[in-house]
Amino acid sequence: MSLGLTPVEKINRARADLRLGVPVVLRFAEGAVLALAAESLSPARLAELRAISPDPVLAITRHRAETLRARPYDGDLARVLVPPEAGCDWLRAVADPADDLRHPMKGPLRTLRTGGAEAHRAALALVKSAHLLPAALVLDLPDPTPLPELTTLDAGLVLRELSRETVLHPVVSARVPMVAAQAGRVHVFRPRDGGVEHYAIEIGQPDRAAPVLARLHSACFTGDVLGSLKCDCGPQLQAALAQMGQAGAGVLLYLNQEGRGIGLANKMRAYSLQDQGFDTVEANHRLGFEDDERDFRIGAALLREMGFAGVRLLTNNPRKVEMLEANGVRVVERVALRVGETAQNRAYLATKAAKSGHVL
Repeated sequence: MSLGLTPVEKINRARADLRLGVPVVLRFAEGAVLALAAESLSPARLAELRAISPDPVLAITRHRAETLRARPYDGDLARVLVPPEAGCDWLRAVADPADDLRHPMKGPLRTLRTGGAEAHRAALALVKSAHLLPAALVLDLPDPTPLPELTTLDAGLVLRELSRETVLHPVVSARVPMVAAQAGRVHVFRPRDGGVEHYAIEIGQPDRAAPVLARLHSACFTGDVLGSLKCDCGPQLQAALAQMGQAGAGVLLYLNQEGRGIGLANKMRAYSLQDQGFDTVEANHRLGFEDDERDFRIGAALLREMGFAGVRLLTNNPRKVEMLEANGVRVVERVALRVGETAQNRAYLATKAAKSGHVL
């Protein structure tokens, strides 16, 4: 008896495999490849792989390629030829910008300009979705024989599934009295794709027929929990809840998209780069990420699921307004939320205004 896994189930298994340093098989029209995350690759595994395919390629994003002065012939990514003598240290140095200033010369790096890049693009998408460094080792699989012990996926299907809007369903809700309002309720929503859960904090009993005072707040462990002075997230969270409590009603969506969607480990890497003198956008680019990797469609889906068609949105980010409007939630007013400026985050806030369009 054989249980057939759905594409979503296979993608979740592939994420776990990549985090463990286990290769996955990606099939496409021209053949198949083995793909691994550069971050979790071990010397022993690399030696095994070279015995199968002696000419591996390291797929990195356009932003990382531009940092390393490598040519991204594929537009959104570059396929870097791995030298025969290169080991895990070399791969990690190309993938991780931690030592870029101390050892800036990684090349010259030779990149492929012919052949398809669909499998490499799918490998990068999987690695990013696992919150690993966006660099994937890709090796041609010369033998088409199935490898039943490895997770096997169609590359095109991976790209389609990872770009879909997340479908969420309610799990449970319970009353939670808070400092901001004793009439508080927490709703937990679970994605059907096996991803992380997201939360809605409902203050009072908002009228579903009227625009609700709302905030989309992305999880920030350092700001919300530790009280970090490097960002304004913690003060924004508390101020938004307080304002809803004063108004008697509101809903705050707590979205588990740490570090603008790159995960806590990569966020800490970005912080280390900021200590080297790079601003928040430059740090993300050096790591290989976009300015902002969050999916605000999740917020729109949660609001619709809870019965809200219109909001008065507490935000300084016009992009949130645009994304809600584009996904069926009417924003009748943008309510400014200017709190939490410190000597330590003043430059960070200035970068958000100058490069990300925040109204501060």
